[in-house]
Amino acid sequence: MKTFSLERRAALVTGSSQGIGLAAGLALKEAGARVVFHGLDAKPAEVPADSSYAQSDLLGENASEALISQAFSTEPGLDILVCNAGSFFDLPVLEMTRERWDRTMNLNVRASFFLAQAFAKRLVAEQRPGCIVVTASTNGFQAEADSCAYDSSKGALVMLTRSLAVSLAPHGIRVNGIAPGLIRTPLTNVWMEPQSADLLAHYEKKILLGRVGTPEDCSGAVVFLCSDAARYITGEIMVIDGGLTVTQIGRK
Repeated sequence: MKTFSLERRAALVTGSSQGIGLAAGLALKEAGARVVFHGLDAKPAEVPADSSYAQSDLLGENASEALISQAFSTEPGLDILVCNAGSFFDLPVLEMTRERWDRTMNLNVRASFFLAQAFAKRLVAEQRPGCIVVTASTNGFQAEADSCAYDSSKGALVMLTRSLAVSLAPHGIRVNGIAPGLIRTPLTNVWMEPQSADLLAHYEKKILLGRVGTPEDCSGAVVFLCSDAARYITGEIMVIDGGLTVTQIGRK
């Protein structure tokens, strides 16, 4: 359908050198958008050679604003922003440090807000519409042991998405979020791979669709939310968890 096409659109996807961000960037490109990929390290081989790539650390002072400026220099018609960059720095709750708490909030929440603000300022100045997609998590609704900072940051992103949607709607900028559940990414594999087969089987029984998700399972939702097919949707959080949060007990 033409309403799902992103031809003549341009997107910046933060944290898109791997995982969900990479899958989202590739899907946006497949749908016709010109995509500026972004990561902390040098451009990986998985990013298409014909796509732009910005390398920056979003924890740096004014890094969000600098990245938006760079993206607009590369793609002046930029009208899609996917705030995906984020990470997990928690220790067990009694060992958690102030430094790790601040790093979590600064990367996951502060950077996302100032990316969105700088992006919106440019669009408002040019009187152009656009859309923002924020990567939250099911952790924004349901807590996990020894994950206080991460859970709090993702809960903040859920409300940030809604608050931005309220404030930016008069300017024609839609803001929505995705809330992935248990997804296999380089971040989650760090703790998932060492687990026993029995424990992974337990997770899969809790997920109604019977398997841990992949980054590609999230990418279609991002394309949809950025397309004209979602032109009447703003302030929503789309849960992508295979049914993980639907049931209390799971399957036998």
